[in-house]
Amino acid sequence: MTTDVHAHLLLPALHAEVERRAPEEVAAAADLERRRNGVESLKASGAMIGARIPQLTDVHARLAAMDAQGVEKQWVSVSPNHFYPWANEGLAGWVAGETNRLIAEHVAQAPDRLIGLGAVPLQHPAHIVEYLDDAVLGRGLAGVEISSFAGDVELSDERLEPFWARAEELGCIVFLHPFGCSLDERLDRFYLSNTVGQPTENAVALSHLIFAGVLDRHPGLKIVAAHGGGYLPFAIGRSDRAWKVRPEAHGCAHAPSTYLKKLWFDTVVHDPIALRHLVEAAGGSRVLLGSDFPFDMGLDDPVAFVHGAELPAEITQRILSGNAEELLKTKVRA
Repeated sequence: MTTDVHAHLLLPALHAEVERRAPEEVAAAADLERRRNGVESLKASGAMIGARIPQLTDVHARLAAMDAQGVEKQWVSVSPNHFYPWANEGLAGWVAGETNRLIAEHVAQAPDRLIGLGAVPLQHPAHIVEYLDDAVLGRGLAGVEISSFAGDVELSDERLEPFWARAEELGCIVFLHPFGCSLDERLDRFYLSNTVGQPTENAVALSHLIFAGVLDRHPGLKIVAAHGGGYLPFAIGRSDRAWKVRPEAHGCAHAPSTYLKKLWFDTVVHDPIALRHLVEAAGGSRVLLGSDFPFDMGLDDPVAFVHGAELPAEITQRILSGNAEELLKTKVRA
């Protein structure tokens, strides 16, 4: 029962409606993406996504691709371009509600194989619990996907405390997946916006959670970090050093490295050595199979990748399915 926890859905009709409602804001966001990514990368990404529209939108194409990969189940979340972190309260709420509805409809076409993750308006903390409840209790989804930040809202923001408390209470999944990187034009060539930007954003977001004490206050949170948590698990010693010698870095109760065992990470690290290190740093019970389906920066054969790391058989099986199943056991049902 192999489970891929990192797979995406594209919502063209939702995006078209966002464009209709907020044309100027959509144009400004597109301009930011051009500056962040560069024209060459955007052109290549457009062609890549265009070729994969069936897998991103059609459940039958999705299931066929899963069969070819040897994947029994997928956790499905929207493509992060649907986060719209610039959206005002009204539009952001509508997007979150529609996303939750459309994700639920998609996974309902194959309920024995697909598990949905919804959305919340991260940039509007006052409304975030409402849409978390909508996703988990209203739509029966397993949790929600969030970005690494949204506007002036970092994951350490005190305004998110009700969200963390409610997510812990519900026992639901919070899937951390960045969209864009605040380094902006410094990464506008060679596809650095993705190859460097995504791991950077993961590391920054997780560091905010750790150093702010969020995981101390909410030890029952089920936070799953995409892309193996980015750079953080591989440079955690520097965080430990800061915690030891810098007073302003002492907001968490324990050394930052200990919190790696309180988080979960997917396998999208592209290197068997890195996967083995991730297991060593976080523990075999904290790593989950992920593919970033169906994007080109994902794993084409995620199951073979895990086997290729030559981990102990018990840990391999936990990564392929057991850890994901365990995470879902205590989720509150509608």
